[in-house]
Amino acid sequence: MEGSLQSGSQVNTELDDILSQIAELDKWREIFNTQGLELQGCFARRPPERIKAEEETEDVSRSSTSAQTPTGYINQLMMPYSIPHSLVVSPSLGGHPVSPELAMSLRKILFGNTFHIFNYEWKKSFFKFREPHSNLSYALEAERGGARAVQMAVQAHIIKYLLFKRPVDSECCTMESLGEVGEKEQERALAAALADILWTAGEEHTATVSLVTPERCFTPHLDYKLDNFTEKLQLFSFKKKEDTRKFIYEHIQCFNEEGSHGVILFLYSLIFSRSIVRLQEDLDFTTTHLLHLGLGNFGCRQALLNLLMTGRASPNVFNGTLSYDEDGSPLPQPLHGVLARSDMGYLHWSREQAEHAKLPTVGSMLKTPKLPIWVCNINGSYSVLFSPTRSLLSDWKMEHHFHLYFYNGQATQCSTAMLTIDTHSHHWEAGNGDNQGDPERRFPSLEMTIRTKWEGAAIDWNGTVPFF
Repeated sequence: MEGSLQSGSQVNTELDDILSQIAELDKWREIFNTQGLELQGCFARRPPERIKAEEETEDVSRSSTSAQTPTGYINQLMMPYSIPHSLVVSPSLGGHPVSPELAMSLRKILFGNTFHIFNYEWKKSFFKFREPHSNLSYALEAERGGARAVQMAVQAHIIKYLLFKRPVDSECCTMESLGEVGEKEQERALAAALADILWTAGEEHTATVSLVTPERCFTPHLDYKLDNFTEKLQLFSFKKKEDTRKFIYEHIQCFNEEGSHGVILFLYSLIFSRSIVRLQEDLDFTTTHLLHLGLGNFGCRQALLNLLMTGRASPNVFNGTLSYDEDGSPLPQPLHGVLARSDMGYLHWSREQAEHAKLPTVGSMLKTPKLPIWVCNINGSYSVLFSPTRSLLSDWKMEHHFHLYFYNGQATQCSTAMLTIDTHSHHWEAGNGDNQGDPERRFPSLEMTIRTKWEGAAIDWNGTVPFF
């Protein structure tokens, strides 16, 4: 094999790629054996002439009957979700390349170590809208994995833009306007939402956007696991929110096209905008990093959700800072909660936690945001609840009888669900004499989630069969 190798840095780069890909083969073989049919359907359909030996890719599947050499084997694979050349930027665009020290700090704040890397479910995730000019033209398609929480938080900010922040000459603040969103307006809404989140995380002074270049910016250390993605980051910093929005809009394909790793790129941008130092100050002794590993996938911790919603990565949902435990004894270190109201709210319900009296109490800072938009964590699945009536939370009379709209990001939802909330009728349990059967049918989890904000409210699905 040595006789066939070329000289120079190109050889070292190619060999590093092959070694990294071989290290991933066992993981992909396990995934392929259990979900092989699904993976085949998710492979990027690239023309044969673009599959070349020098092409750098991240993900590798394995054929159980393959007996080829690593190089020949890799060349013949259809690599899933490698980044197309059209979605990388030239280093001449500006910015500065990621350093090995920053890349390692990025890994640690995400995973708690430098050896974990994002899996297939995260890598294939991006921000994809539903069909333009449809009932759900405002809505993103959400994944089932850990990236779903990020997508639904961004969805909440998209709704904020479309309903309350669009230019004054636009038709907004109505549900009808959400069904009239064209492709260009979808792109503008996504750019505005991403910029808004990054700018808030940078304390409204700065924001950083990370994109991918064709070549690596550094040679990884031995204690750093290569992923052929993070090592190619180029960072662009901005001092004005509008400049951030324009830059993202000009490169929107890096976030909303298949193969872009758009959710990961945005997550990296969010961390860089907040900065590693500020993130470490946000967290407390209960949470040292932003993702947790469970059921074979990386999920978002509450600190990351709060960062997306409030701009600060506080690990808890209560108000303020907690210095004493339930018995009044001093804690070894204070626990960090939410310090102020933000535009986005948060509601939480888990049937399992409720049955074991372990349901966390969400504080008023998150329950009562500035705008009537809530990210919901319902039995571990994320969704969005909102109202186009801006005054809903500022006029107590409005909360007697009103409508809320619900979107869960799943492909099976064909229209936005409208629920009518009545806080002045008979108590919600009074009309339910059936104490037998499935508790989810008697008390749907979405209704229970709403009642954590409006206790005792009667909820009418307006003819829709309760589905969440």
